[in-house]
Amino acid sequence: MTEPITYADFEKVDIRIGTIVEAEPFPQARRPAIKLVIDFGPEIGRKKSSAQITVHYAPETLVGRRVMGVVNFPPRQIGPFMSEVLTLGFADAEGAIVLAGVERPVPDGARLY
Repeated sequence: MTEPITYADFEKVDIRIGTIVEAEPFPQARRPAIKLVIDFGPEIGRKKSSAQITVHYAPETLVGRRVMGVVNFPPRQIGPFMSEVLTLGFADAEGAIVLAGVERPVPDGARLY
């Protein structure tokens, strides 16, 4: 566990739900990854992300999947690709990432509280 933070600290992290609209392999990445385009709704729009999720997911299975992402980190250059959001997930027992999502329908762009 990390050190405690305040609720105000938590509020600074803008976590939203979106729908993957494009997914393709990212062979240029140092670690195996998939390039994603995620639609976060009309307020935020479509954003790109590089996600190290190749153990459990193939690009062709991801389009239409709902995912959570941090939308207010600065963009990060990953090889030839500019990642605009951090796609969220949890490490399984072997350390491979399992995507975080929601159990019921919410609109794209809805914020995590």
